[in-house]
Amino acid sequence: MEEPEAEEKDPDLVEWEENDPEDPQNFSMNKKILITALCCLLTINVTFASSAPSTAVVAIMREFHVSQEAAILITSIFLCGYVAGPIIWAPFSELIGRRPVFIGTILAYTIMQIGQARANSFGTLIGTRFLAGLFASAPLTNCGGVIADIWDPVNRGTASALFSGSVFLGPVMGPIIGGFVTQSFLGWRWIFWLIMIFAAFCLTLLIIWVPETYSPILLTHRARRMRKEDPEKWGTKYAAAEHADFRIKALLERTLFRPFLMLAREPILVLVTVYMSIIYGLLYALFSVFPIVWQQLRGFNNGEGGLIFIGVGIGTSIGAAISIKVQGHYKVLVPKWHGFPPPEERLIGAMYAGPALVIGIFWLGWTGAYPSVPWYVPALSTIPIGMSFTLIFISYLSYVVDTYLLFAASALAANTIFRSAVGAAFPLFTSQMFEALTVQGACSLIGGVGILLLPIPFVFYKYGPKIRENSKFAPCFDIKLRPQVEAEEREAKAKQQAAANATGSSEFVSGDGAHSSDASTAV
Repeated sequence: MEEPEAEEKDPDLVEWEENDPEDPQNFSMNKKILITALCCLLTINVTFASSAPSTAVVAIMREFHVSQEAAILITSIFLCGYVAGPIIWAPFSELIGRRPVFIGTILAYTIMQIGQARANSFGTLIGTRFLAGLFASAPLTNCGGVIADIWDPVNRGTASALFSGSVFLGPVMGPIIGGFVTQSFLGWRWIFWLIMIFAAFCLTLLIIWVPETYSPILLTHRARRMRKEDPEKWGTKYAAAEHADFRIKALLERTLFRPFLMLAREPILVLVTVYMSIIYGLLYALFSVFPIVWQQLRGFNNGEGGLIFIGVGIGTSIGAAISIKVQGHYKVLVPKWHGFPPPEERLIGAMYAGPALVIGIFWLGWTGAYPSVPWYVPALSTIPIGMSFTLIFISYLSYVVDTYLLFAASALAANTIFRSAVGAAFPLFTSQMFEALTVQGACSLIGGVGILLLPIPFVFYKYGPKIRENSKFAPCFDIKLRPQVEAEEREAKAKQQAAANATGSSEFVSGDGAHSSDASTAV
């Protein structure tokens, strides 16, 4: 990629050379696929842990003699860890790299499962649950960074689609497996033992196969190695990260203050975050809604009720496939825009997903509320709902990254903190809301909010460039490149027209000669 404004390079600055084998962007395709697959597996694990215990609410109420509202905290408190995590792990990743953060947090997360499985009081369970969520949030922030580290813009869309799909696949798998474990002879504590085994397996694969991918850290290691190997020749060599400001004040400004500053000043980030927070909250609200629709109204047991989430999983997979398809045009856009296509092109998936989500919510509410309606009719509504979840997340996360580029980490941190807080809050009032408004009334309310949010991707697609022009954080490379791209388009069209005219003239001359020959033959 060529940046619109090139600066004179410092000869002592250590940077990647073209086709440099140590550059993560130049890893082999098999290595990139393996790293991406492990990131997805790790994400499935930590998001699975967020929802699996939701099926054990009744068992926890009985064992610890707590209310339903208190027992539901087992999901909400885990998501509170997601709120605090990005503030901690983002600067650590910047300081020491992605791999040490991965290994340290997943090791601690694995150990926390033992505390939950053996908890002898409700306070211990909730405390270890929060800490588990705190450590589990690291892959949610780091895995997206790893994908950006190793994939170019053309292929990044497919990798991002798979990663976003895994973010939803984990919470979907949780109630399916957790439901059967809770009602089996194993009991609810074995949910945490299974999470621990899964986490230990992921940690082992992580240690063996996932290298450091964060370029500033890798370049810092190279610069130090060069200075050590030949102080006379390379003594002045340095990496850009070595000159970064790592004082506590500077780190706080970059990781704590800047995300909230952007959330206060950036209309694009505000609307995207509100929309995604509602969607994220709705996902965790389903963990309270599904038992009402299928267990209370239709008599399903825990395991059978969890199977309904298979529909969400199918929809999630379909959404990821659609996203890969609709982003196929990036193979043309990236070279055309010299590596910086308009971010609004990422919103096409969200345009399809918004209406599908509204349809799915109304479908669920107005068929699920009546026990006389066969169970599979509302169950089918979970497919468009799951598809919409994935498409919306992929579209908007990609849009935020492409819009803010250098400040994308801060924008994503603000987004993650806010939507995790909303996701933590939703389960606390969902049951009461559905009891007060009825299933169809509550779904109609949520669907109505979805209708109000429908125009957002279309508004951004049309007016996004104008909004970004006034941003202090969006670099707007595509806007700077637009005159050049339009000139190149005009030049290409002129060449095509000239070639077409030349071909037409040639055919005319050839045809005229043929007619003359025919005439002389006739004579």
